[in-house]
Amino acid sequence: MSVIMATAGYDHTIRFWEALSGICSRTIQHSDSQVNRLCISPDKRFLAAAGHTTVKLYDIKSTNPNPVLQFEGHTNNVTGVGFHCEGKWMVTSSEDGTVKIWDTRTASVQRNYTHGSPVNDVVIHPNQGELISCDQAGNVRIWDLGENKCTHQLIPEDDIPVRSVTVATDGSMLVAGNNVGNCYVWRMIQNRDVTQLVPVCKFQAHTKYITRVLLSPDVRHLATCSADHTAKIWSVDEKKFTQETALHGHQRWVWDCAFSADSAYLVTACSDHYARLWELSSQQIIRQYNGHHRGAVCVALNDYSER
Repeated sequence: MSVIMATAGYDHTIRFWEALSGICSRTIQHSDSQVNRLCISPDKRFLAAAGHTTVKLYDIKSTNPNPVLQFEGHTNNVTGVGFHCEGKWMVTSSEDGTVKIWDTRTASVQRNYTHGSPVNDVVIHPNQGELISCDQAGNVRIWDLGENKCTHQLIPEDDIPVRSVTVATDGSMLVAGNNVGNCYVWRMIQNRDVTQLVPVCKFQAHTKYITRVLLSPDVRHLATCSADHTAKIWSVDEKKFTQETALHGHQRWVWDCAFSADSAYLVTACSDHYARLWELSSQQIIRQYNGHHRGAVCVALNDYSER
């Protein structure tokens, strides 16, 4: 079980895949609603599935079709989900305008942060002490968990919804993607306990909605997914992002993506029902995952070697 890969979407199922063979190894029914986001716990034991108002936690290593825990408290679509590095807590974002931190043992809410606008995404800074979230009103916010408050509010473009945020694994960079296809990049500088943000650049990645931005584990590439039916890979540079490749072959919106641990492969999830595994060096589709009956909108991959 060294490679865990799962996809979900609008057919109310979660599917686990054998990444190399393309075989669907397990299907879980998620009858309540569509699944918006998936996240695998760092120890590969659990899969969190964010649905309409709830997040369900499934045991990856068992055949139990029912969730082992259910997180209830949001009042609208859950749009983002992420785990603390040791799995002690989980963070979620929602269209109800809040970001919540949950205890993963008791499923109780520990913290509640209000955006005042539907929240589209949330990520955990690698220092595990800050959250970065973005919303429909065009804000990117940084929340300091020690201070228990919002320390930064960035507004890249007035009233243009920010769809997705990603932070480098080494904490050096923050990227946000918005509804008009623009990406904004900040350098993150850690001075003792204070994070300083320095604007680096803005570039147009797509001419339509950006649905996801994701920095690779080695921080050398940025993946962007879009309503224009493509995912693009950009080389990460201190001052400038240049397009390395556009991954063509998707028939509809590309909603989500995930890098392999070695940053050499990307999995994409698309409204055309398919997930695809791309080898970035050759820009070729290595595997196509066929089984969803409606759009695949989220993917999770964990192929990190066991610690």
